[in-house]
Amino acid sequence: MTDAAPAPDTTAVQSRTVLTLMGSQTLGGIGVASGIAVGAIVAADVSGRDALSGLATTTQVLGGALFTIPVAALMGRHGRRLGLATAYLIGGVGAALAIAATTLGAFWLLLVGTTLFGASTTANSQARYAATDLAVPERRGRQLSWVVWATTIGSVLGPNMVGPGRAVAEVLGLPPLAGAWVFSFLGFVLAAVLLHVALRPDPLLTARRLAGVDTDVPAGRQGNVADGLRLIRATPTALWGTAVVTVGHVVMVSVMVMTPLHMRHGQAEIELIGLVISLHILGMYGLAPVTGQLTDRLGPRPVALLGVGLLVLACALAALSHDGFSGGLTVALFLLGLGWSCTFVAGSGTVAGSVPVGQRASVQGAADLVMGLTAALGGALAGVVMDVFGYAVLCAVAALAAVTLAAYTLLREDHERRPVGV
Repeated sequence: MTDAAPAPDTTAVQSRTVLTLMGSQTLGGIGVASGIAVGAIVAADVSGRDALSGLATTTQVLGGALFTIPVAALMGRHGRRLGLATAYLIGGVGAALAIAATTLGAFWLLLVGTTLFGASTTANSQARYAATDLAVPERRGRQLSWVVWATTIGSVLGPNMVGPGRAVAEVLGLPPLAGAWVFSFLGFVLAAVLLHVALRPDPLLTARRLAGVDTDVPAGRQGNVADGLRLIRATPTALWGTAVVTVGHVVMVSVMVMTPLHMRHGQAEIELIGLVISLHILGMYGLAPVTGQLTDRLGPRPVALLGVGLLVLACALAALSHDGFSGGLTVALFLLGLGWSCTFVAGSGTVAGSVPVGQRASVQGAADLVMGLTAALGGALAGVVMDVFGYAVLCAVAALAAVTLAAYTLLREDHERRPVGV
């Protein structure tokens, strides 16, 4: 069987797990969003080149992808608690280095810091799977989506901490934008402490004991990402789920990371940039429970296709917006986040339930590795495309990627409906 329903006495454990994860997502969301809001601008200022502005977010995404490998291994062998808390602490080190780099004007140090900072996104991302370890299949989408939703609180607050961050930076004798990294550092450390104290018993280890699959995978291989990649290739459902989260993520990242620069070219104030990013993140996480409910009721495919439609519409509106702040751009960024939410929840729920519990850490880690590496490449190319061709062309390319995902989904559905031998 792919899923094992939790015994009745695990209900309280699951409730405690979801609440703890929601708390850590809130704190971690403040940290991640604070750094994202200033990353591209700091990189452009420190490097002196707009074409390099995307590298701060790119290295963060790349770090998030690469840290998936050791974090998945930790979770596979020792459970969710150690893996998630360790990832947040590494992200805290990255935030501290970013503060130093902003102060010293050292671009190379900034990239080292943002790479380590990416470990926090690994924790933020992998937490959604921890919510499904003890969830019954018919409620998997909703339980996952509540953890995704909790990120709303911190993530909406995060970009708006840029203003208060200036006051903090002034008190500490730091450059104005470095204050945002201070909030990142504090958010990550507090999230790690909460997970260490409250995520007990560990949901993944508990699920394995209940399912009786502790010996299905040798202890040294549990959480092995290479095994996970092979399983994804061999499991059509896992492959489709991975494609959904990957394409949705790369479309969102590519457009989102260049939007602050697009706005600054039109002389938009930093507070307005923070507002637009906040509304974008609200779109990403705020309606996640609705997305989860729809996924449980309708299935992941319709929700994924809805997400594709929203992503294409968002890219079209963004491409038509002028430099600086505008209502059209604000709506576009909200819809970009909402489209991502649909693909993220639908695809993640599919990945979570596609393999037995003993193989989940490997497959989930591998799926996030693919998602992160692809998004890192997209973020890197986004800066170049915008510098050479402009923001509108970048949005058009992102929309084309979303349309490709829709075509894959529809062709796969048609193939499954076709009678054998046809």
